[in-house]
Amino acid sequence: MRIAVLMKQVPDTDDVKMDAERGTMIRDGVGGIVNPLDLNALEAAVGLRGEGGSIVVVSMGPPAAEEVLREGLALGADRAILATDRAFAGCDSLSTSRVLAAVLKRDGVPDLVIAGGKATDGETGQVGPEVAALLGMPVADNVTRLSACPDGVEVECTLEDGILTQRLPMPCLVTVQSDINSPSLPTLSGKKRASAAEVERVSASDLGMAPPDTGLDASPTRVVRITSQRVARQPEKFFAKKSDSLEKGLDRIMEILEASGAIGRGGGAVERL
Repeated sequence: MRIAVLMKQVPDTDDVKMDAERGTMIRDGVGGIVNPLDLNALEAAVGLRGEGGSIVVVSMGPPAAEEVLREGLALGADRAILATDRAFAGCDSLSTSRVLAAVLKRDGVPDLVIAGGKATDGETGQVGPEVAALLGMPVADNVTRLSACPDGVEVECTLEDGILTQRLPMPCLVTVQSDINSPSLPTLSGKKRASAAEVERVSASDLGMAPPDTGLDASPTRVVRITSQRVARQPEKFFAKKSDSLEKGLDRIMEILEASGAIGRGGGAVERL
């Protein structure tokens, strides 16, 4: 079975900054990690590969995203392909899906494509199904169990009101959730192999794409406004390890409750313990 796993590098922080003019995320200077659900996707692929099968991990991103693919190689993938080009900057989910679909077509459409259900930096959950649509493949979302069957795969999909079991003929695409498995850790031998392996890089021209066909200009999604959450509250902290701070804190709480009318002056029915 020839399997492709879609992987993405996401920011390793909650302190994400946005470009207000372009409506895109600023990734420069921010450390990256593998999108967590993509590790579940790769673990599922390793379990299905079988004798004579192969796994290729595919990503689109800046050159630094190669680290994500090397982690995929360390965890059992056989090959890695990175689509990287300045022309891809600003891609929304649809433009990203076009690039990934073009990579898979160029490499030879696999029997099975597995992707994480969503990425932590976008939470759209759109890329997997869009890639499937562009490749003309059947797709199953929210997969929590995946197994091979004659001429295809059998999946269980978690829905709001129950579990859906279905069979998909190959080639097909599935997106997985964390319940499907527990990702393995890379071994020392796996890391050595990954560090020595070649990560194939493809550009926009390699895929027959020009800037009007990809990147920000080809992305129908538009971020029209960005607002930052502002916390107007000014919390006061008192530490229980200091008896005087604890006492002051209790006094302050009583003052606030009295000022708000929650209790009467002097504490009402509230007593100190």
